[in-house]
Amino acid sequence: MKIVMSWLREVVPALPPAKAVADALIRAGFEVEAVEPVGHDLAGVVVGEVLSIELVQAKKKNVRWVRVRVAETGTREVICGAFNFAVGDRVAVALPGAVLPGGFTITARKTYGHLSEGMICSASELGIGDDHSGILVLPPDTPVGTDVAGLLELADDVLDIAVTPDRGYGLSIRGIAREAATAFGLPFDDPAGAASEQAASEQAGAGQVGAGQGAAGYPVVVEDTAACGRYVARVVTGVRPDAATPLRLARRLALSGMRPISVPVDVTNLIMLGLGQPLHAFDRAKLSGPIVVRRAREGERLVTLDGVKRELDPEDLVIADDSGPVALAGVMGGASTEISTDTTEILIEAAHFDPVAVARTARRHQLGSEASRRFERGVDPALAPAAARAALRLLTELAGATAEAGVTDIDHRPAPRPITFPLGETARLGGRPYPAEVVRRRLVEVGCTVADAGTDAVALPGAAVDLAGADSVGDGALLVVPPSWRPDLTRPADLVEEVMRLEGYDTIPVTLPRLPAGRGLTQGQRIRRAVGTALAHQGYVEVLTIPFVGDDTPDRLGLTSDDARAAVVRIANPIAEDAANLRTTLLPGLFAAAVRNIGRGQVDLALFETGLVFRATATTPVVTPPTPAVDHRPGDAEIAALNAVLPEQPRLVAVVLTGRREPAGWWGPGQPATWQDAVDAAHTVAAATGVDLTVTADALTPWHPGRCARLSADGQVVGYAGELHPRVIAAYGLPARTCAMELDLDTVLEIALARPPVTAPAVSTYPPADRDIALVVEACVPVARVTEGLRRGAGDLLEALTLFDVYEGSQIGEGKRSLAFGLRLRAVDRTLTAQEANAARDAAIAEAARLTGAVLRT
Repeated sequence: MKIVMSWLREVVPALPPAKAVADALIRAGFEVEAVEPVGHDLAGVVVGEVLSIELVQAKKKNVRWVRVRVAETGTREVICGAFNFAVGDRVAVALPGAVLPGGFTITARKTYGHLSEGMICSASELGIGDDHSGILVLPPDTPVGTDVAGLLELADDVLDIAVTPDRGYGLSIRGIAREAATAFGLPFDDPAGAASEQAASEQAGAGQVGAGQGAAGYPVVVEDTAACGRYVARVVTGVRPDAATPLRLARRLALSGMRPISVPVDVTNLIMLGLGQPLHAFDRAKLSGPIVVRRAREGERLVTLDGVKRELDPEDLVIADDSGPVALAGVMGGASTEISTDTTEILIEAAHFDPVAVARTARRHQLGSEASRRFERGVDPALAPAAARAALRLLTELAGATAEAGVTDIDHRPAPRPITFPLGETARLGGRPYPAEVVRRRLVEVGCTVADAGTDAVALPGAAVDLAGADSVGDGALLVVPPSWRPDLTRPADLVEEVMRLEGYDTIPVTLPRLPAGRGLTQGQRIRRAVGTALAHQGYVEVLTIPFVGDDTPDRLGLTSDDARAAVVRIANPIAEDAANLRTTLLPGLFAAAVRNIGRGQVDLALFETGLVFRATATTPVVTPPTPAVDHRPGDAEIAALNAVLPEQPRLVAVVLTGRREPAGWWGPGQPATWQDAVDAAHTVAAATGVDLTVTADALTPWHPGRCARLSADGQVVGYAGELHPRVIAAYGLPARTCAMELDLDTVLEIALARPPVTAPAVSTYPPADRDIALVVEACVPVARVTEGLRRGAGDLLEALTLFDVYEGSQIGEGKRSLAFGLRLRAVDRTLTAQEANAARDAAIAEAARLTGAVLRT
């Protein structure tokens, strides 16, 4: 929002310089991004009267040799290429030595065979607007020789404020003026106050007030009263089509970032910028029948002011007449009722529309506007009559219009509900004491109506409130009714924030928590860091992805409805509709990171991520727990209540591999990443935690059913690894044979931390005894089951067990396979004899045979 300081000073005259105002607004919680001085470098431009004009013909274009009077006795001759002025007109003349915006200095120079002693300026050359098609012609009674910069008030300052979504009132001069007046302790005369009183008197005398529809004002029917809480309509006639917006107001619009168009359009924009109430002007002659505020019907279309024909959605809130929709409510008007150069009768609409309805319509049609920007953030519902009255006054002054006596004001606003506000809440949440009189004064400065607890509605001046909505009150509490322009004030914490920001966040003492000495990382933190380090040492690169996924993620992963990973948690206020859910697995984020890197030419990838996922729990009624205090640690019951409304959030670790794990070179073509590498990554994680993994074949999406490994530890399934399913690869645009692994790191840590401390193994100085065996088993028997039997049978003498060959063929029979293992046996206190080594080998074979039916291959 661009705030013009001269406009702001019309509301609060005694304001200090712009830089001081910007600093005060920053302290009050506003983001002032810049203070832009404009027109301060303009000098030497005066008002001149055209005395004579002589045409000068040239090869490229014709120009005019103009003699102008710039003082009572002084004249100048100037070459000018514009033709939109005549003898007797008053124009802006930049004399030699004058400086125009941008530091452009004017000098006398010879051109077209004449000495040009200056320049006759257009509006764009003076920095007033964008029009450079012709010369700026001033009113005929403008005094000759007057300084143009002072005459048109061209020197000004503009504050560029980034207004946050919860402070919609800041998108107006009215809202910022209130904040600036409060910051400097200056009186604030609400610019909407006088217009509100005048509008109220007119409504009482001749208007249509209430939910009905009568003959006094233009007929209006509001069908959707929830989406349109108030609708005010006023009519003016006799609008002069040739009326022009005064330069001062046109420059005010330009400095605010809006292009002057015509008097009716400029008036609606000036009211919106000044008061914060968006208005819309209909050409009344183009309307047929009463105005109806309703939802769009199936198949309806509307050509908006930007010339685009739009298919309307049944959720769109529209303004319609007998011909159908004529505007998207709160977003943009329709071309069929647009104000034109022939318009003489205008219907002014000043309404209050539901922020959610307007926001959804604007996003649905990708049609943001200055009006929708304000309605989305909350417009003062009490402002509509005053804004309409102000528009009528300006149209009367600037375009010679006449306001019809009838007033339409359909009001369905609910009565405001007071907030029960304990006075001690500011100290509890703010971290420092605030006297009761300070709390009261600050709330009144915000615009709240404040009364002691226990009073009735009569004791709340100016507020017809619904006391049934107030909580039970006790000693030291206030009943606070927020002002109509602050829809963001809904609970005591919001009022505390207002007191804190007006008193100054810099007045809150800074205290550091006192940490007990001798504490460092926990064992779990050390293990998690060891996991990341181990994967990085294996060549994996860590990435951090956003935890948001779209509605189509379960389908893209091939998850069934009964899969726990398909039960997503939806975000109440997503940053994008295509990422409105919290992730239940790390894999989608890793897939997106892989695709992004592949698109930039990096095809050999080994990525990993450690992070939380969010699993929906059983649906139970959710009760929002009370906000804990900030001056002490919440108790166990408070923490439990907060945690009870949260989804389960296990910490996982996942990897994704594409391309080659070993690059090509003089040594060979390189090796592609396979499902074995994904399983090896799981073993790397397990080794870093001190946990042994058991690997067995399984089938679980999104992995390939024939290349999926189930990972278990101490009998618990902790993850899966393998090659991804081709359908998943196609859904995400990944390379063929992409592999992935995902492990429940929290469960692995629980297993690791439950084990006794690891002791350093004894290193034997005696030689090992190596034995090789080949066992024939059924092809369906997992290798892990065989190795379990061998380890159990060999006992403490087994130092290492390695599978070095797998064979399937006719020599061992149909449906069988041969597994060749190498056993390394060693004792810590002696050299094993051949009989001891053979006995351990035979015991290992016997136990494997008992568990799996293995037969020694001879």
